[in-house]
Amino acid sequence: MTAAAPRAAVRSDRSRPDGSRQWSRTLMGWLEWLAHPVLAGAAFAVLSLGVVTWLPALAATAHTLRAWRADGETRTFTGVFRAFGTYLRPLLPHAVASTAGLTLLAVDIAFLVGRTGGVALVLVLLALGLLLVAVPYHVALAVVAGTYPAGTASAWAREALWFAFGSVSRGTALLGAVVATPVFSLVIPAGPLLLFASVPVLVGLVILDQTGSPDQTTPDQTEDA
Repeated sequence: MTAAAPRAAVRSDRSRPDGSRQWSRTLMGWLEWLAHPVLAGAAFAVLSLGVVTWLPALAATAHTLRAWRADGETRTFTGVFRAFGTYLRPLLPHAVASTAGLTLLAVDIAFLVGRTGGVALVLVLLALGLLLVAVPYHVALAVVAGTYPAGTASAWAREALWFAFGSVSRGTALLGAVVATPVFSLVIPAGPLLLFASVPVLVGLVILDQTGSPDQTTPDQTEDA
């Protein structure tokens, strides 16, 4: 009895460090899944100060987060800046047009909300509908461009339309990620600012990995007509 008790105590002592290391690895894994989206989101926020640069910055964020998930690339903050140059020229015209269109929709909604009458209500609903369509489309565009950096802007746009609207569940998931992220990230200091862009594109990357391309021709292999 006296010999068995010390042996049991030794086994118990040896099990504690293993459990502690396992818990530590689990915690570090969770912190990594928070830290890299935060760093990528911070880089996106800096690059978006150019106003019309938000779409290339969003694609660069998607590209960097994909490299982190697929290849273990941990330089997510600087990675967004490095990838930004790849997307600035092809996506800048799209970004300018989208910025103008989204701004016009926002102004129309703000103007019509206080109005009464059936026509004003229809116009508000139409503007809100267009806004709800634009959100998942642009997230999908960034995800597709980030996944296929050698593609062209027109090929990215075609693939993004399929990705966002080819399935109700995909479009709903992308839209839900954009809406839910600012709410759930309030517990983190500056969370909505740092995670507003990175979490939706990260969700989109996961969905795209599980979905694949609609055919064997990826945007990398499609050229402009």
